Amino acid sequence: MDHQKSRLMGVVNVTPDSFSDGGLWIDPQCAVEHAVELLHAGAEIIDIGGESTRPGADFIPVDEEISRVVPVIAGLKKLEPDCIISIDTRKSEVAEAALQAGATVLNDISGLEFSPDMAQIAAQYDASLVIMHMRGRPDTMQNAENLVYDNVVDEVYEFLERAAAKAVKTGVTPGKIIVDPGIGFSKSCQQNIELLAEIDKIKALGYPVLVGPSRKAFIGQILNIDDPEERKWGTAGVVAYLVMRGIDIIRIHDVREMAEMLKMFESCSYYADSD
Repeated sequence: MDHQKSRLMGVVNVTPDSFSDGGLWIDPQCAVEHAVELLHAGAEIIDIGGESTRPGADFIPVDEEISRVVPVIAGLKKLEPDCIISIDTRKSEVAEAALQAGATVLNDISGLEFSPDMAQIAAQYDASLVIMHMRGRPDTMQNAENLVYDNVVDEVYEFLERAAAKAVKTGVTPGKIIVDPGIGFSKSCQQNIELLAEIDKIKALGYPVLVGPSRKAFIGQILNIDDPEERKWGTAGVVAYLVMRGIDIIRIHDVREMAEMLKMFESCSYYADSD
């Protein structure tokens, strides 16, 4: 079996309204402690967000978002100076404040559509840049008009290809670009499955691929589980599949459980490869 090691990105939502863990880590000290726990559990990257991007989420002003994330980034960097911190934001002002506080990865769910200067900020700070596919905004992304595709895999591929080219033209180092097909963002359950089934086509763009399936609604729809926190086993099934497909980064909430699964997968694969 030919696969590369997948890296786990742990989620820390410093928000009162995220779909799965809203309100749990709104206190900066609690958020920092949770991030440290995720690192010790096996996360290699911590993704910190101050604005919920769940379907229907409200817009958060720049100043409020900065006040949520910067103390967490600074606090985490003080305790774990070598950790890799990603800022989950679509606003370039928040991105720049986060980079100044110690983040080194920009995770833009809008795919450079919301802030025209996001790629410029990434280039200026020599930061890694995650470009995700989404239509509309969090409050409109699941509207019917945003779920119409002739071919979801081809259209996501073409969007990411254009956005990555735009980033390179702006000055972002090609090796710093990461692409994300946007599972759960302006996609139906079936479209999410189609993207996952053909994830090798997204890999063919030639950039590292990040996928965030964790506790998503499509898992709940398939398994008939309403509570996001009860979707760990469903998430594990998707994560195992992504590891098998050699996806570079997997964004998850349940780090300890997925890290254990990943370790066993790699142990079994090692012996299978050595036969």
